Amino acid sequence: MNSNLSKIKIAIQSLIEINSKEWEYYSAMFNTRQYKKKEVLLQSGKICDNIFFIDKGLLRIFFMDKDGNESTFYFSQENDFAVDYESFLNRTPSNYTIEAMEDTQVVLMSYKMVVDGYKKLRSGEKLGRLLSEKYFIIFSRKIQNIYTKTPYERYELMNAQFPNIRQRVPQHYIASYLNISSVHLSRLINKKN
Repeated sequence: MNSNLSKIKIAIQSLIEINSKEWEYYSAMFNTRQYKKKEVLLQSGKICDNIFFIDKGLLRIFFMDKDGNESTFYFSQENDFAVDYESFLNRTPSNYTIEAMEDTQVVLMSYKMVVDGYKKLRSGEKLGRLLSEKYFIIFSRKIQNIYTKTPYERYELMNAQFPNIRQRVPQHYIASYLNISSVHLSRLINKKN
């Protein structure tokens, strides 16, 4: 098996049962793509045509706030999926930009492929449902954490969820993800050390 697809196979098998015949059919539709650091995978205003599975690297999902500043919504790292699911499902322009934070290799699941999977895979609809549920939970937790957790608690949750993120991402992106200023983040880091 192509080593680029072994990780996504494990990820899909963790969500649904897929037999060898189904996998042979479905995996033939995957495309693998390399992105350089700072390269954009999805530009705000464009329709999200792919679900990105991160084989190697790190992605940042962000949007522009009311003042025109970038607000980091989420980081997607190895063995995880990244997508603007609302744009992907509704075929509407995305409000988000997805950018590579380092040289990154992804496996692309196109919209056509996912829809085809609904029809051709025994558990294709379940796969789609579980992926959408995953993104619902990410959105829900993000909103709840902003309103119910202190900045320090959000910082601790981030470190648990994204180990070594401070070594991989500039500090101002981390501050943006936590919804605090870079100065406040410096205080939190100093408090922890």
